[in-house]
Amino acid sequence: MPGPGKTAATDAGTSSGELHTVRAHEMLLGDRLVAAELDIEDGRITAIRPLPDEAPRLPGTLVVPDGLQVLPGNVDTHVHINEPGRTEWEGFATATRAAALGGVTTLVDMPLNSIPPTIDVASLRVKQAAARDALAVDLGFWGGIVPGNTAQLRTLWEAGVMGFKCFLLPSGVDEFPPVDAAQLRAAMHEVASFDGLVIVHAEDASTIDAAPAVPSAKYTDFVASRPESAEVTAIARLIEAVRETGARTHLLHLSSARALDLIQQAKAEGLPLTVETCPHYLCFAAEAVPDASPEYKCCPPIRDAGNRDALWQGLEAGLIDMIVTDHSPSSPAEKHRGAPDLQQAWGGISGLQAGFTAIAAEARTRGIDIAQVSRWMARATADLVGLAHKGRLEVGADADLILYDPARPQTLRADRFAHRHPLSAYDGLALQGAVVDAVLRGQILAADEDASPRGRFLGGPGATAPGAEQAGAGA
Repeated sequence: MPGPGKTAATDAGTSSGELHTVRAHEMLLGDRLVAAELDIEDGRITAIRPLPDEAPRLPGTLVVPDGLQVLPGNVDTHVHINEPGRTEWEGFATATRAAALGGVTTLVDMPLNSIPPTIDVASLRVKQAAARDALAVDLGFWGGIVPGNTAQLRTLWEAGVMGFKCFLLPSGVDEFPPVDAAQLRAAMHEVASFDGLVIVHAEDASTIDAAPAVPSAKYTDFVASRPESAEVTAIARLIEAVRETGARTHLLHLSSARALDLIQQAKAEGLPLTVETCPHYLCFAAEAVPDASPEYKCCPPIRDAGNRDALWQGLEAGLIDMIVTDHSPSSPAEKHRGAPDLQQAWGGISGLQAGFTAIAAEARTRGIDIAQVSRWMARATADLVGLAHKGRLEVGADADLILYDPARPQTLRADRFAHRHPLSAYDGLALQGAVVDAVLRGQILAADEDASPRGRFLGGPGATAPGAEQAGAGA
């Protein structure tokens, strides 16, 4: 793990990295940092009690140094791992290693940009086979909604996917086409019939087609090509579809605060709608993005500082439910395609290893405590996909922990990130706070990859296959 000092394994007094007890003066239990001790058995938390004044230090005991906070492992439900088919863009080994280093102990992989995309059970099995024995953290899978696969959705749900993603405009890869209004409603009716979850990239294609898209190195010109009205229009139509079908629906990567009024109305109406945003929308502002810097290009785009502040207000008001990275890397050739014209560059930000620390630091400057950050990045995301044993420090939950030093300064460097390519909008970002170590189901995620435990496949709420949480299950 990054940074100097003792490793968790040394503090634990055990070379195996297997923990039985964790003691800390600042452990996040519910909404409070308290002095506490927890016990672990078979990867789960079995007891939590006040920190004793004195206690024997047995093998497998981690005594957390003062100043470090013990938090639940974060759960990132929006990650593009791209394997198989575009493994040169990322891959399970590199993505999950970056996650562990960034304080994320559970990922949910998007159904694209892998080849094949996860649009039926056969393609899910191909992806699981590619992931077997490559995982540093636990992993779930999204399925996809594309024209013509509505009949496949129930069997995908029963095979263990967490829900179903669709696009309302071209996705950027031909093998994952968008759905029109009628196809969206048909899929939503089907998913509602088994109480599944639909997740939506909501930008309106006709609005974007009518917007200026001039070849340019200027980031502000790129932003103008993906106007806020495209999000607002698509979200308004999506809310109508939620109202009509009753399908549980999740709005992906909200970038425009102009849509918050629509979201507020939908939630006040009681519609089953949840909303996420991303660290890059909360930490950066379009007017400060350097021109000819494709590392910052994403769809929808980073907008201005006033919009960024309004997104934070939406989070605090409960209109936005969670924060996820939308880690969407590509090869350097794709990221710099057509340089310096940003219109041709691949749109996606690599932020898996940086997202939590960047948000925790930015939140601190806004007077928002680490407990709230954890709710947005661990508990709420786990709850979205029905993982009630993730994202919290409670008896019965998985012993997924991160050790966070809120006082440690660091400057993020893309060439030190574990993801495949040293390209990231977070490169050079100076902030305060660092993840010191992480624990997955009671096993220390050691700096030595060969010593790290292997992640497991996680089944979604509809999974019917036995052993859904065993490594390689169903593959």
